[in-house]
Amino acid sequence: MLQYKSLKKIFKSSAYFLVFAVCFSCVNGEHKNAPTQETQDRHVDDLKLIGYVAGYEDFDPANVDASKLTHINYAFANIVDGKAKFELDIDSLKITKLIGLKAKNPDLKVLYSVGGWVWSDKFSHIAATSQARNRFAKSCVALIQKYGFDGVDLDWEYPGQRGEDNAFRPSDKVNFTLLLKSIREALEIFGQTKGKHYLLTIASGADQAYIDHTELGKAHQYLDFINVMCYDYYHGWFFQTGHHANLYPSDGELFDGNSGLEAVNRHIEAGVPAHKLVMGIPFYGRMWEKVNPESNGFYQSAMSTGMIIPYWGIIEKIKTGEYEKLYDESAKASYLWNAKDSIFISWETPKDIKLKTNFIKNKGLGGAMFWEYSLDYNQELLNTLHGSMKQ
Repeated sequence: MLQYKSLKKIFKSSAYFLVFAVCFSCVNGEHKNAPTQETQDRHVDDLKLIGYVAGYEDFDPANVDASKLTHINYAFANIVDGKAKFELDIDSLKITKLIGLKAKNPDLKVLYSVGGWVWSDKFSHIAATSQARNRFAKSCVALIQKYGFDGVDLDWEYPGQRGEDNAFRPSDKVNFTLLLKSIREALEIFGQTKGKHYLLTIASGADQAYIDHTELGKAHQYLDFINVMCYDYYHGWFFQTGHHANLYPSDGELFDGNSGLEAVNRHIEAGVPAHKLVMGIPFYGRMWEKVNPESNGFYQSAMSTGMIIPYWGIIEKIKTGEYEKLYDESAKASYLWNAKDSIFISWETPKDIKLKTNFIKNKGLGGAMFWEYSLDYNQELLNTLHGSMKQ
């Protein structure tokens, strides 16, 4: 999660994540210290199911099935003059519709997300000084008060690292923690006047570079939970095909990729309790064109980078009958190969989602998050995710 322009812009631009290639030794720890049946049953009842809704997409938020979600994150607010601010003309109407979903699900929490790939350019500045942090924190509260949100989610891509023309500095590592502290303090003061706890969350990168440039072991004390972006391991800067959201490391890996297991373990080793980690799941795939046909395009060079393709777009392509469905057993990841046009697609299937929900439960994680609601096909992925979570 994430920035994200309109789908038309997405298909023409580079991806929203930079995942640094890291060789990270790990163990298959999903069964280690597994909870008892009683604890697991209670844990299932408490699992979060968080869906991002992108305001810039041509999608009516009134169509969101609120009965299947515990949280909605509305994306995105920008940072303007040091303050959180909604920039789109349609934002107010869409936010009103999302808040209105609470009539169908009174337990639903609606947050707004600040930043994303394109709008992370000012984070380093607003985190750099105490005055700037407090100014931004107060603006976060102001938006909550104005629209009736239940909290705020920060998607800074990325502290201390290059993004899409974002400012960054070495002090981001410490300043990010201080920024979260300022926002938490502002939320607590406001919450006391309302008799309510307001949520503060972040979307975190999946690679070791993100861990190295943040203080998650310290910062998590200010956060209710962390949405780990377990996707885009191969993305819009890569001219090589590969899995973009595999659960486990692949035996066929050639370029030191990533996996959901490694991403989660990194966060835990950094000091974040497992129950505060929410595993991100993509409702989209990555597509490469003009791919070297060797091994059905699997881990091969391409003439294009990994373009985003929504799940509904993938389904349309499959209907042409030109795509072979393939599966990497070691990585527990699905992919498609079009031999006629030399197109490789890494995608998320209901089968993959079921395996990930089992992983979430066995690992004692806090739940699942997905990007993004409008990219699904007839709620196929959402229904699978919701059903698997409740089992």
